[in-house]
Amino acid sequence: MLVVDDEANIRNSVSRGLQALGFQVEVAAEGEEGVAKVQSWRPDVVLMDLAMPKMSGLTAIRQIRSWSAVPIIVLSVMGEEGEKVRALDAGADDYLTKPFGIDELGARIRVALRHVTQSAAESVRQFGNVTIDIANRMVKVGEEEVHLTPNEYELLKLLAINAGRVLTHEQILEGVWGPAYRYESGYLRPLVTSLRKKLGAHLIGTEPGVGYRLRLDPTS
Repeated sequence: MLVVDDEANIRNSVSRGLQALGFQVEVAAEGEEGVAKVQSWRPDVVLMDLAMPKMSGLTAIRQIRSWSAVPIIVLSVMGEEGEKVRALDAGADDYLTKPFGIDELGARIRVALRHVTQSAAESVRQFGNVTIDIANRMVKVGEEEVHLTPNEYELLKLLAINAGRVLTHEQILEGVWGPAYRYESGYLRPLVTSLRKKLGAHLIGTEPGVGYRLRLDPTS
């Protein structure tokens, strides 16, 4: 569980409450740090404040959602309908207005985790003769399992989750290597070339000057 909030008393009280419920908790004091910790720590759920210095919660949510499907629950004093709509439109999964009870927060978290479990059960994706089993980190071409490096797998998973959609170079670099590598374009092309050699030249399409997409039907 990752708690992202610029108020130390909120971070501490939420952390203590969640730990008492049996959750493992990490904290971040602002949005940019929160985005970085989602990348490095890979939490099961993110609890995000909206009004924070340097990077707002909305901006952090949009950045995370561009490369991750981790459940995000907004915790905010701003309870107006418009704020809730903006947060949900940015990619948040749920919204809890401060002050709230720790038992209610725990219940919201359990709902989010159930949704993740259900999604994992449906995580086998088929693209032509390529099978990607996201839950078990397994990739096959036909009946033969293919060994991928960690970065190759993370790139393929990111493209598979967003299959049919163009992801920009920056989104992919941030999703695979982290925010600090957002503009390191030299890292990306060799990885795509390697995946094409292992999985077939037509699986990953290029959008010149923009990015890449995983084709829903690589044979077409």
